[in-house]
Amino acid sequence: MADPKGFLKTTERELPKRRPVPVRIMDFKEVYEQGDPAQLRRQAGRCMDCGIPFCHQGCPLGNLIPEWNDLMWRGEGRAAIERLHATNNFPEFTGRLCPAPCESSCVLGINQPAVTIKQVEVSIVDQAFSNGWVQPHPPGRLTGKTVAVVGSGPAGLAAAQQLTRAGHTVAVYERDDRIGGLLRYGIPDFKMEKRHLDQRIAQMTAEGTRFRAGVDIGTDISWDALRERYDAVIIATGAMVPRDLPIPGRDLPGVHFAMEYLVQSNHAVAGDTVPEQIDASGKHVVVLGGGDTGADCIGTAHRQGALSVTNLAIGKKPGIARPDSQPWPMHPNLFEVQTAHEEGGTRQYLASTVEFVSNDVGEVRAIRVAETEYLDGRRVPKAGTEREIPADLVLLALGFTGPESQDLSGQLGTSFTQRGNVERDDAYATNVPGVFVAGDAGRGQSLIVWAIAEGRAAASSVDRYLEGETHLPSPIPASAQAISI
Repeated sequence: MADPKGFLKTTERELPKRRPVPVRIMDFKEVYEQGDPAQLRRQAGRCMDCGIPFCHQGCPLGNLIPEWNDLMWRGEGRAAIERLHATNNFPEFTGRLCPAPCESSCVLGINQPAVTIKQVEVSIVDQAFSNGWVQPHPPGRLTGKTVAVVGSGPAGLAAAQQLTRAGHTVAVYERDDRIGGLLRYGIPDFKMEKRHLDQRIAQMTAEGTRFRAGVDIGTDISWDALRERYDAVIIATGAMVPRDLPIPGRDLPGVHFAMEYLVQSNHAVAGDTVPEQIDASGKHVVVLGGGDTGADCIGTAHRQGALSVTNLAIGKKPGIARPDSQPWPMHPNLFEVQTAHEEGGTRQYLASTVEFVSNDVGEVRAIRVAETEYLDGRRVPKAGTEREIPADLVLLALGFTGPESQDLSGQLGTSFTQRGNVERDDAYATNVPGVFVAGDAGRGQSLIVWAIAEGRAAASSVDRYLEGETHLPSPIPASAQAISI
């Protein structure tokens, strides 16, 4: 194990320093500074190598956390990245973007702050890339079988890498102009600079995975034509249909879905020309929705020079301690201060938006909100509590309802669940022979660790479908639900 007395000697939870707010809002570079090796070693040494490591069940990937904590503490970085890659294709993504349900399940977290698992993870992989330890692993032989992966987010990339290494010829199709899906255009650079994505795609290209950006399956190539061309197809298109807010004034100029705003900003940060870009500069910005996407909008608005930023959530403010209904080792719903919240603006809870108000030229100028009250289990505006909040730009970050289904149902004939997700069995197979689904398209909006886990599991099922057996890691059933989520 790591330091046997580490959790007794180091009781504090230490994280790398964040760049000062006045400095970091001037650019889109990552917020965190490079970690101090001594600090990271101390934190890794706090891991207790528990008899039953609940962090394993907290992580959908089943990461071998005590093992690579121990190796990190011993200074064996090369062995640590090998243990990390044994279960996780992309720790540089999860170490930056995952909300870390593993830390909520940490046994030390019962009576001390949990081990900084996520930070140790990202430091291991960053060190590995810096030292050239992350190398391509092309297959020793080719099977002659072909697989199309539609969608290049974390689920699609994980499935593609696993199947390529198994010897299949894999092509990843992406309708955007660059590979990466939401990792590329949904996540701001201040959370993950795109060089991390580019270096992993370079590795996969060297392994033999083929990437086809700018190809819209269903339009440029029909789904039927794709099935005829490949021996198997994996749908990994995500759950990209945004949840709307159909109230008076919804169609006013200045009211946008969050992803419209974030995608345009990411294009601009990448150096692309964005005609009529949605820009927060000099505007009163209101973000509806208190999740990660809302926080991404807040941080982006600060960097664009917003005059003010207000974040509204319809529900109650979460507590700062575990509620009785979410005991350890469950992942609790707690009040969270993300880096974007540190940078300014206000957050308001129990705020129900009832109308978008226009100015004289027909643009949004304010939103009318009321206090939220609970009636028969429903959240509704409380009469007589209405007020206005100035708003020149409103961003709807209310989550997603499922995958885009028209081409899938019309051309491909896939079935859908009552929740609007692509229906599948426990082997990730749809009702269409040879067609599988992984990630949010089949699961619904979820965490990046679930996307990677499902991509790996679907790859195992596809390999078995093509070869009759598989040596890839055994899949988790598609019906599985994490205890901690």
